Amino acid sequence: MMTDVIDADEYGPFGAPLFDGPEARALRRVGVIDVGSNSVRLVVFDGAARSPAYFFNEKILCGLGAGLSETGQLNPQGRIRALDALKRFAILARGMEVNSLTAVATAAVREAEDGPAFEAEVRDQTGLKLWVIDGAEEARLSGQGVLLGWPEAQGLMCDIGGSSMELAELKGGSVGATVSGKLGPLKLQAVKGKGARRKEIDAGIAAMTETLGRSRYDQLYLVGGSWRAIARVDMERRGYPLHVLHEYTMTPKDLRATLEFIAQEDVLALGKRTGTSSARMSLVPIACEVLDRVVKTVRPKEIAISSYGIREGLLYEQMPDVLRARDPLIESCRASEAASARLPGFGRVLYRFIQPLFAREKDRRRRLIRACCLLHDVSWRAHPDYRAEICFDNATRANLGGLTHSERVYMGAALLHRYRNKREGTPFEALAPLLGEDDTRQAEVVGKAMRFGAMFSAQDPALMGRMKLYPKKAVLELALPKGDGEALFGEVAEARFKSLAGSLDCAPKVKVVKR
Repeated sequence: MMTDVIDADEYGPFGAPLFDGPEARALRRVGVIDVGSNSVRLVVFDGAARSPAYFFNEKILCGLGAGLSETGQLNPQGRIRALDALKRFAILARGMEVNSLTAVATAAVREAEDGPAFEAEVRDQTGLKLWVIDGAEEARLSGQGVLLGWPEAQGLMCDIGGSSMELAELKGGSVGATVSGKLGPLKLQAVKGKGARRKEIDAGIAAMTETLGRSRYDQLYLVGGSWRAIARVDMERRGYPLHVLHEYTMTPKDLRATLEFIAQEDVLALGKRTGTSSARMSLVPIACEVLDRVVKTVRPKEIAISSYGIREGLLYEQMPDVLRARDPLIESCRASEAASARLPGFGRVLYRFIQPLFAREKDRRRRLIRACCLLHDVSWRAHPDYRAEICFDNATRANLGGLTHSERVYMGAALLHRYRNKREGTPFEALAPLLGEDDTRQAEVVGKAMRFGAMFSAQDPALMGRMKLYPKKAVLELALPKGDGEALFGEVAEARFKSLAGSLDCAPKVKVVKR
């Protein structure tokens, strides 16, 4: 393993690695059981604490809140199924040696007359203590879940469950005002007639925004299974090429078209096309009615999907501030490098080597380049014929926070070029529309720079030399240390350096300097 002894300033805004420090180790094997109105889920987090890695994730659609409005009781069949699921989850958590297990229950259990009896039954039969949280706390935790993967989120979080809907303001890296309302699809099923439901929805949204003190937000972040089901249909309707829901964005115009599309289609058939369960799709039509009124009230410029919610918020709740302040992308990539690269630590050295080519880039772009360098070698065990494609897939489809879809494709293209010169005939072609021509060219430069820099990865980093770009002269200069550094610059290295210079439309220049 390469040493980590380097000036602290070199880490820049990212700080020294924390993924394997005591703060992060304390958060490994953290389990969360979420007992919702529609589903019961166990998630066990592991790996890089700042960016959630899902060691285990299982969901059962129990429908605890079905019929609650009419009876005031938990759904009897749903109650049986939920208890069976919780028995299984408790056993699994013990078998996985979960360090910390938190079980939370939301709207259905807190509102049902037999909610306390259900809590007692769960405790007696599973040993689990259900933490029944109120709507404001549910909104706060869901908002924290968005911040876990989206630290810069600014706007309004909207989380829909089976029986309730929560709103939370996000600003300055924290959760502001919160409010909860009874606008979940299971709750609204009791209101007969579309006109009557619209009045109920509008009244509920008006009361919630009055509590917040405002109703207009430029960004709307959607959390919850029903919202994700609608987003999957939006992807299907648009022929969107990247099926990653997290940070998927829609314009209000696109969303309106999708809501109209759903209204005209067989929802169960749509569920089969999008891989969504019939139980979930049965709630989508009413969820569409709610979302339509939310968007007309909030009037956002952009609507984004967050796959992180209350469960991730509970993980965020346990993080010390020093971890919360970290970039989730960088910490996750550091953990991947430490676990899978041939020479953990070389990614930082590689970034230092190629960084002069991107000195004028903004911090947001430099963090992507740094992340690429950390991941440049984690797929080395893959067959050489498929290594480039696997690198591309890993970047575009990995569970990484803090990445827009275009940034995923940028990283994928850069890592693809780490192993091959051409994009033709690769998975990039299907996703190319998500990345502009200028960004595609720069991703190629990043990849070829890493490909060249990796030629020195088995040697002392001091032998790598220094690159300098002269844009006005259209020259890419490499200063090589005399002796061993000069000898390392063999035929293959020379060819890769020329390829890199060509991608920059520059002439290559090599000079030898004393160490």
